[in-house]
Amino acid sequence: MLVAAAVCPCPPLLVPEVATGAAPELDTARTACADALGLLAAARPDRLYVVGPADRGAHGVFPAGSTGSFAGFGVDLSVRLGDPAGPGEPGRTGGEPGRTGGDPDTGRPLPVSLAVGAWLLERAGWADAPIEGLAVDGEATPDVCAGLGRGLADSAGRVALLVTGDGSACRTVKAPGYLDERAAAFDAEAARALGAADVAALLALDPELAYELKAAGRAPWQVLAGAAEGAGLDGRLLFEDAPYGVGYFVAAWS
Repeated sequence: MLVAAAVCPCPPLLVPEVATGAAPELDTARTACADALGLLAAARPDRLYVVGPADRGAHGVFPAGSTGSFAGFGVDLSVRLGDPAGPGEPGRTGGEPGRTGGDPDTGRPLPVSLAVGAWLLERAGWADAPIEGLAVDGEATPDVCAGLGRGLADSAGRVALLVTGDGSACRTVKAPGYLDERAAAFDAEAARALGAADVAALLALDPELAYELKAAGRAPWQVLAGAAEGAGLDGRLLFEDAPYGVGYFVAAWS
């Protein structure tokens, strides 16, 4: 059952070594992410899943011990998604989320979204529960995403999610996707739904519109929605902004 969730953005610029001189611009977002992760730890989960948008062709499960790198952004910095053995438990497989046994296949590098999630967890000193990653195909339908979420929620007695993903990348003329007049309204509804833990509203986000607006967080947010069905969680929006023309949100559900 899902007992808590943290929603964080996943731009590589969240990592100060990547942002270099621009690092202070996201200090408020980093602080909000740390606060959200603190609430996850306070929920005392049995298992933590990091869920984020997949890089092209890199969707699927990433077991504990998987590593990622920010070398592609000019920084000699690597991260690891938790301990392969987890806190006090044997190694895990790279199969379906929640299954145990055997040695984990940590050969695939983490996609950027999960690497940022791993960095956030390392920064927070996470040692509260075993970790596993799930990179979600950006073309997955809301029904598929919700089904993935239900599977995660059913995998342990007390499940927590760290959900990474950005809003529209079309908020200004200097944004990666240039300006789209629909972007502000899309992000406003996403922020409202995340802050209110509104499962129905998250599942109602239009995949086609999200694709056109380059809102990579849509699929992971809908995984969260599926996991939260029937959990009765409350939400709080801790941060909302659009630096660089991209919507960034931090929310905590408990």
